[in-house]
Amino acid sequence: MKGKVLVTGALGFIGFHLVERLLQEGYSVTGIDNINAYYDVRLKYDKLPFLGINEDSLWPNVLYKSELYDKFQFAKLDIKERFQVEELFRREEFDIVVNLAAQAGVQYSIQNPHSYVENNITGFINLIDAARTYKIKHFVYASSSSVYGNREDVPFKESDRVDNPISLYAASKKANELVAHTYSHLYSLPTTGLRFFTVYGPWGRPDMAPFIFVKRISQGKNINVFNNGNMMRDFTYIADIVEGVFRVIDVPQKASGYRIFNIGNSNPVNLNDFIKTIENLVGKEAVITFQEIRQGDVIKTYSDISSINDIYGYRPSTNLETGLSKFIQWYNAYFSN
Repeated sequence: MKGKVLVTGALGFIGFHLVERLLQEGYSVTGIDNINAYYDVRLKYDKLPFLGINEDSLWPNVLYKSELYDKFQFAKLDIKERFQVEELFRREEFDIVVNLAAQAGVQYSIQNPHSYVENNITGFINLIDAARTYKIKHFVYASSSSVYGNREDVPFKESDRVDNPISLYAASKKANELVAHTYSHLYSLPTTGLRFFTVYGPWGRPDMAPFIFVKRISQGKNINVFNNGNMMRDFTYIADIVEGVFRVIDVPQKASGYRIFNIGNSNPVNLNDFIKTIENLVGKEAVITFQEIRQGDVIKTYSDISSINDIYGYRPSTNLETGLSKFIQWYNAYFSN
């Protein structure tokens, strides 16, 4: 019998796709999201019809049953609100928690540090402590490749030291891992942290390079490229990310103690080559302004995924051209309406 899963950040990029996958696989899912305005909230509200939720009747802290899925319900709820979180856990008796709620963005963290402490640390502790109190069987949470900092030695392995984050966003994700380790040690709570590597695809975040580049190249507008494009990113298609998360959720007997896994494509791409691929797919040449590297930006990311492959048989299957083609098809369809 499939268990009851709480997905936080359910209207975010990864959260939305994961909710759909879990429902397809027969899980009972409760999704929550505070629908903040870090980026255009229409990208979140426009996902609600696909989940059978009516935007017009959405009151905070109220669970709404889906009109499409018998096993889905949603609430506009903020993980910073401790007592609302605890009441939700008490009432719903979840088996598994997947925390994808967070204040995202490396650059935003440099100017807005308090948002990261409130959302990514205080909110995280509210969730993991409720998981302890209500005896959750498995607490899964999003970490980030940013915890590796500006390393030269690649690929990045989970056993590498991650003591030198170069942004507050990265520091907040490292803090999550430390808190999870403590809860696993003190309370025998099974926790699994997932270090995601540069996720892209349909419904992607508009503050990330794939979205920005596709939008501006399509419109014939200038794009800013930092460090002369001499950067490497382990771009990972959303369906491959979700496949990894799902496998971690779907095999609970392998969840024990404290664990960390990379989920990436394990095939980094030079940023200039990435732009050329978009140019070919869009049919337009990019107008580029090269700029100095920004504070908080890392030069390269490259995931070693041997651990998650060994335990769960995870292996990404979407190459960059295929993934970008699917993203561009979604982008054109979404913005033609």
